Amino acid sequence: MRVPIHGATLDIKIPAVTIREGDRVEEMSRVRLRTMEHMLMSKRISAHVTSVAEIDFERVVQLRKQLKPKFAEKGIKLTYGPFIMKAIVEGLLEYPILNASVDGTRIVYHADVNLGIAVAVNDGRELIVPVLKNADQLSLMGLAAGANELAEKARTKTLDFDDIVGGTFTITNVGVFGNQFGTPIVNQPQVAIMGTGVIEKRPVVVQDTLGNDAIGIRHMSYFGLSYDHRVVDGAMAAFFLNKVQEVIENFPEDVV
Repeated sequence: MRVPIHGATLDIKIPAVTIREGDRVEEMSRVRLRTMEHMLMSKRISAHVTSVAEIDFERVVQLRKQLKPKFAEKGIKLTYGPFIMKAIVEGLLEYPILNASVDGTRIVYHADVNLGIAVAVNDGRELIVPVLKNADQLSLMGLAAGANELAEKARTKTLDFDDIVGGTFTITNVGVFGNQFGTPIVNQPQVAIMGTGVIEKRPVVVQDTLGNDAIGIRHMSYFGLSYDHRVVDGAMAAFFLNKVQEVIENFPEDVV
């Protein structure tokens, strides 16, 4: 079988499939074919590694409750997404190697932070990644409004070409389907992608007011960062994840 890869073709020996009576056969959609081509190309050229961090969302949970009415007055639904995007932006600004691309033997550090936000469409059978441009210049409310608009355009199939190009870092939320975490494939030509897991209550070790260890119930989540080991080493990925965790666990009041 000849599989299309980034403008070329790759010969791959694939075992023949026996189609039995009662099986249903359908051609892949254009979106599915493009996804297959892009993901195979990414795995072929990138050295994929994934690092995972466990993050305490208790601060964000409480802050979201406080801010939801204010956002609702503006007609904006406030999810956990904008908080995550804000934390990732802070991480990318501090560690710009995660907001880069590889051009042969050169590393291109992008001046803008353009966040790709993976959206499941067609009942989850397909994935499209609209891009929130200049996310580093947006407030929490701006991030929420922009992400909501792009998601709605994706679901209603009204995205423009400009809405899906120019991304410098991608976020995919596997937690929306109840998954703990994922190991996503880097969205070329980017060098990293964050897979955010479900935010749920778990028993964890906390400290009481006297500094003694105790068991508490906290909203927790796993974040899986996949990155291109050609240019991003494990230490830098860890520093970035630690920054994202720090921001989420210590969100300031004046984030709007």
